[in-house]
Amino acid sequence: MDRRLWIIVLCAGGCLALTMGFRQSLGLFLPGITLDLGLGRETFALGIGLMNLVWGLGAPLAGALADRFGAGRIGALGGILYGSGLFAMTAGGDGGQLLAGGVLLGLGLSGAGFSVVLGAVGRAAPEAFRSQALGAASVGGSFGQFLALPFTHALLGGLGWSVSLAVLAVFALTIVPLARGIAGAPPRHGQGTQSLSEAFREACAHRGFWFLTAGFFVCGFHLAFVAVHLPAYLGDQGLPAWLAAAALTLVGFFNIIGTYACGLLGARFPKKTVLSFLYLARAAVFLAFFAVPPNEVTVMIFAAAMGLLWLGTVPLTSGLVAVIFGPAYLSMLFGMVFLSHQIGGFLGAWLAGVFFDLLGTYDLMWWLSVALGMMSAALHWPISERPVERLAMESGQT
Repeated sequence: MDRRLWIIVLCAGGCLALTMGFRQSLGLFLPGITLDLGLGRETFALGIGLMNLVWGLGAPLAGALADRFGAGRIGALGGILYGSGLFAMTAGGDGGQLLAGGVLLGLGLSGAGFSVVLGAVGRAAPEAFRSQALGAASVGGSFGQFLALPFTHALLGGLGWSVSLAVLAVFALTIVPLARGIAGAPPRHGQGTQSLSEAFREACAHRGFWFLTAGFFVCGFHLAFVAVHLPAYLGDQGLPAWLAAAALTLVGFFNIIGTYACGLLGARFPKKTVLSFLYLARAAVFLAFFAVPPNEVTVMIFAAAMGLLWLGTVPLTSGLVAVIFGPAYLSMLFGMVFLSHQIGGFLGAWLAGVFFDLLGTYDLMWWLSVALGMMSAALHWPISERPVERLAMESGQT
C-alpha cells in the first residue's frame, strides 16, 4: 500500500477507534445511571437500542452523501454529533436524556462509523489490497475498545458517570480533525456511468445482497447484547465489577487479532465461507458459556473467544459488497446492509432489558443468540461471490 492509502487507513482507523471504543464502553454506565436515577434497565437499554437503530437508519443516507460529496465532510459532522450525544447523556432526569443521547450518538455513528469510513478506504484501495486495507482500518475499532474500556472504567471509579461522559465527549471531538485524513479518498472510483439509484436497484435485485443483509442482522444482535448487558449479567452472578471491564477489554484485545486475521482470510478464501464459519463459531461460544457456571476463568475464556469473532464480520461483509457490486457506491450499499445490523443491535440491546425486567434472567437471550448464529451461518453459505454482470462487462470479462 502506498503512503496516501496508509494515511487514509490510519485516519479511518482513528475515527473507528473513537466511535467504536466509546460505544462499547457504554455498558459500564448501566449500573450507575440506573441506580442513581432510579430507572429500570429497559430505559437504559432503549436509549442504547435507539442509538443502534438511528445509526442503522442513517447509515445509507450518510453513505450516499459520502459517495457524492466525500467522506471527510460527513465524518467531521458525525464527530460533532457523536460528542453531543455523549454530553446529552450527562444530564439528570427521568430517562429522556438517555433517549436523546442515543439518537445523537446514532446520527454521529452514521457519519463517522463503518459505512462512511470503510467506504472511503474501499474506494481508495486497489482491488488486490482492498481486503487487507479494510481489515487494517477495522482494527482501529478493536484498538479503541481495548483502550477505551479500561480508560472509562478508571474515569468512573474516580469521577462518577456524569463527569466521565463529559470527558468522553471532549475526546470524541478529535474525530473532526481525523476526518480530514479520509477526505483524501476520492468520492468515486470510476466505474462506468452507473447512477446511485441504478446501484440501489441493482443491489435490491440481487439475491445474495438480501442474504448478506439478513445475516448481518445477527452480528448486531450479538454485539449489542454482550456489550450492553454483560456487565449487569456478571454482576447478577455475584462476580466483581472489575471483571466486566476486564472481560470487555479482553474482547477488544483479541478483536485486534481477529479483525485483521479475517481481513487476511478474506483475501485468501471465499469471504462468504469465512463468514459462515465465524457465525457457527459464535453460536458454539455462546452455548458453551451459557452451559457452564460463570467464574473468572470462564468469563475470560469467553471474552477472548468472542474477541476473535467480534468485528471480523465487518471487513468480510464490506469486502463482499465491494466484490459483488464494485467500490463506486460502497458507502451507500454497505450502509444498507449495515441498517440490518443495527436493527439487530437495537433488538439485542432492548429485548435483553425487556426480558430481564419480565423474567429476572437473561437465559432466553443466550438461547436466541445461539439460534441466530446458526441461522446466519446458513444464510451466508449460498451467496454467489462473483461480480455482477455489469462489472464483468465493464472489465471486458464477457
